[in-house]
Amino acid sequence: MKKSTKISLLVGGIAVVLIGVIGITYAFFSTGGKQETANTFTSGCLNISLTDASASISLSNIYPITDIEGLDGTSYDFTITNTCNTDANYQINLESLKIANSLSADYIKVSLSSDTAGNVISILSDNTEVTPEVANAYEAYNLYTGTLEASETKTYHLKLWLDYDATVEQAANKVYQSKINVIANPEIQVVDNLEATFELNDKTLTSNLTNNVTSATYCTTTDNICTPTTSANISNNSYTVELESNENNQMVCTRLNGTSKIICSNSLDIAIPTASETILASKNLATRTDFRTTLTADTTGTIYYADTSKGRTYYFAGNPTDNWVRWAGFYWRIIRINEDGTIRMIYQGTSNTATGSNTQIQTSAFNSSYNNNAYVGFKYTTNSVHGTGTNSTILGELNTWYQNNLARYADDLDGNAGFCGDRTPSTSSSSINNSGGTGRTTTYYAGYVRYYGNTSLTPTFECANDSDLYTTSGSSDGNKALQYPIGLISMDEVWYAGGYTSTNQSYYLYTKQNYWTMSPSGFNASDNYAYVFAVWLDGDLTSWYVDNTTPGVRPVVNLKADVQISTGSGTSSNPYVIS
Repeated sequence: MKKSTKISLLVGGIAVVLIGVIGITYAFFSTGGKQETANTFTSGCLNISLTDASASISLSNIYPITDIEGLDGTSYDFTITNTCNTDANYQINLESLKIANSLSADYIKVSLSSDTAGNVISILSDNTEVTPEVANAYEAYNLYTGTLEASETKTYHLKLWLDYDATVEQAANKVYQSKINVIANPEIQVVDNLEATFELNDKTLTSNLTNNVTSATYCTTTDNICTPTTSANISNNSYTVELESNENNQMVCTRLNGTSKIICSNSLDIAIPTASETILASKNLATRTDFRTTLTADTTGTIYYADTSKGRTYYFAGNPTDNWVRWAGFYWRIIRINEDGTIRMIYQGTSNTATGSNTQIQTSAFNSSYNNNAYVGFKYTTNSVHGTGTNSTILGELNTWYQNNLARYADDLDGNAGFCGDRTPSTSSSSINNSGGTGRTTTYYAGYVRYYGNTSLTPTFECANDSDLYTTSGSSDGNKALQYPIGLISMDEVWYAGGYTSTNQSYYLYTKQNYWTMSPSGFNASDNYAYVFAVWLDGDLTSWYVDNTTPGVRPVVNLKADVQISTGSGTSSNPYVIS
């Protein structure tokens, strides 16, 4: 007759103390049980050790949490090895120690997993109660019973947390201490050896099952353990679950062969694509070299790219029908994805069928003053080429509209990408010599030279001077001169999109209305007028007097790089909706 062997592994005490309650807020503090190094126990056929890298569970400063959050906590890790050439049965128990004001096992959640099994989550008191074996223990619960084959090794991970539904009355000022007890005994009966592990590939979760599983049900949850009710289609000892793309921190739970045990995956932090990633995933990438002819083609499904000193930017050009966004109660058209992943878009109106004046918030002069170079500036300082001391007339209008319409959505907006109003001056119309730009000196700004004066030049996404890159005060780049993260489109962005000197009524920026850009064109000393580029009625770019009040105002904003798209395909009838 085989001699019975019993081995106990006593892992340092796990302790939780509630030290303060304010309203329904809980604060917990660990009072002991920390074990810095491994303990190894060897007897007979089993070698049992606490993994060397694992300290005790830290429950410092925690409160009632969901199962999803509990699975993100620190675990006790311990390893069991069968060193004999025969199988060995064993059980893993958690034994509660006698202390004053002990927290009831009814409010403690426990999860046990291994390298061959997912998380078995339960209320501690719902497990089978067994006879305590540890000194000073008043109750014990069996968490797992299994068999180790000859020379087999298993590592287990134990996590404890306070049940999400625990109330102040149930948990306040309570203490809980326990020890893990691993018992090896040939008389132990293994009742349920069904196991499942989980593998994630993108949003497809595969549940790998032991070969004696004949049926399985599952459920998904984003907070607490759920009841599996959906039948799984088992094939080759596995089944798959397609997770929702718009949820993160999910958990899949399964019940095998109709047993009471529910096995769950780890909390899955699904990487949800950013809005820019979603947009780029559905587009063909292309480049362009010809910017001296208008682009009128239907470019739906295509996004163009250009490389700058800051990285790669992606822009829409021609007549795409898939760059529509619905955000903050308005419709917008995406101009480009900036180098940092932020998304620049221009106001399109309150309707997806808006044209003409309905695509702008109002008309306005760019600046009410006109007889000085300074007045080409979105912000300006008299007698300073790149000054930012005074708001332009149009910036004042934008700020007011922002306060009334976008301020509540400020968390979605980026202030660092900025808006370029390139004031690089030149006294030559065909080359840039960095002269002029103040007073009433005839000046051709860089946009004018690129567009009109030198046909060998092309548009650019670079902003030559940081003082002309309008950003907000907390930014790490640009002039930090804006009160709010709102601006206008640049003439270069219009040019990239297809608006050249000849008429173009077949590109997405054409609105049947003239409207301002923020790019200076020049100052003419003969008539003492400052000029800024505008998109004209026929769709092309032109220079216009800064004090003219007929052009419209189309706000431009940059969405943060981490915003996400909840729905939509980018069409006018099904625009991207920002979540």
